[in-house]
Amino acid sequence: MSIRSSMHGIGRSVLGMIVNADDGGYQGKTISSEEGHQYKFIDYRDKELLTVLGPVAVKRAYYYDQECHTGFCPKDRVLDIEGTSYSSGVRRMMSKVGAYRPFGLGHEDLNDLADIRVSAKEVERVSQMVGSQAEAFHAAEAKASLSDKIVPIKPAPKIYACLDGTGVPVVKKETAGRKGKGEDGQSKTREVKLGCVFTQTSVDQEGRAIRDDASTSYTGAIETADVFGRRIYQEAMRRGMHWAGEVIVIGDGAIWIWNIADEQFYGATQIVDLFHAREHYWNIARACFGQDKDKLHEWTEERRKELDNGKPEDVIEAIKRCSSLPGYDQAMGEREIGYFEKNKERMRYADFRKRGLFVGSGVLEAGCRTVVGQRLKQSGMHWTVRGANSIVALRCCILSNRWENFWEHRAAA
Repeated sequence: MSIRSSMHGIGRSVLGMIVNADDGGYQGKTISSEEGHQYKFIDYRDKELLTVLGPVAVKRAYYYDQECHTGFCPKDRVLDIEGTSYSSGVRRMMSKVGAYRPFGLGHEDLNDLADIRVSAKEVERVSQMVGSQAEAFHAAEAKASLSDKIVPIKPAPKIYACLDGTGVPVVKKETAGRKGKGEDGQSKTREVKLGCVFTQTSVDQEGRAIRDDASTSYTGAIETADVFGRRIYQEAMRRGMHWAGEVIVIGDGAIWIWNIADEQFYGATQIVDLFHAREHYWNIARACFGQDKDKLHEWTEERRKELDNGKPEDVIEAIKRCSSLPGYDQAMGEREIGYFEKNKERMRYADFRKRGLFVGSGVLEAGCRTVVGQRLKQSGMHWTVRGANSIVALRCCILSNRWENFWEHRAAA
């Protein structure tokens, strides 16, 4: 640790000489603004900048516009330190720690691992700022994907869009007026709508679909279904949906998912996640045969085979036959029958498998846990919508393997 401290000290000295070798970024006595005003050189002003090597004093030429009563230092823009006392390298480290760890622990990690001393609140603030920038980066890329200037990519035979939602705990003001499942009837969570896009090129020897390695990208936020619909559509377009041989949408049966599929992915094959579909006949099984394990296993095994064979109509008839049993709940039965009726064309699993398609959204289920659950749903956490969306944007960027692209984009901007 002493050697590291010494090397950082040497590095700080060298870095200080490098960043101050330009005479403070002096650009003459006056600088013209875009509005046609003149910024007049006033003096040199130092800023203490926290870098990955420690604090460095940066000499900057300061200019002032007497008409607008505003001033700025051109060097701040060059070094990407406008409005902050942290270098881009430190902000990168702070935001990545904030994306993975609770802020209260993240600032300790930075101190222990990198000898960077910042508070938990500063880690939170920087993480939210960089998260907003990451979201803007994603939005810019998505917008470009809709233009005529798309860079050609290798077309994928099949491209999938999987959609789901998961609740995250939020502060009270974010649920004002929203109904929930709590005893007081108030909601305590907001739903993060999460989507992933991945491609498929091949199947294994048994004809089962194989997801292309490292092809999964994520996008999500706490937002309305129509806004999220445009988000997932743009991500699919960025990934080359326009050139794909076949487009498949997988969801759990929620109405908002199929509305998005109809509006944004017209003509795509729609599939209800098989494992979610199974949960619905299990609800009936537990109510009717919960005390008889043998009968429970026998009944659910028959339904499993029927569903695997792509025959939801047989499952519907089996549920109807349960209506005379003691544990049968009429409201539940009607609800589950309605579920299978509405989604039966999305449950032709035997046909989907023959076509070499995925029939489950396991990738997104894992994504909900990885992208959202592991970071935003820990004990005692309560988020603002803005804060949660910033962290979701960071984690989507990192877990989609776009972290380096984001920072390269910032450096080039």
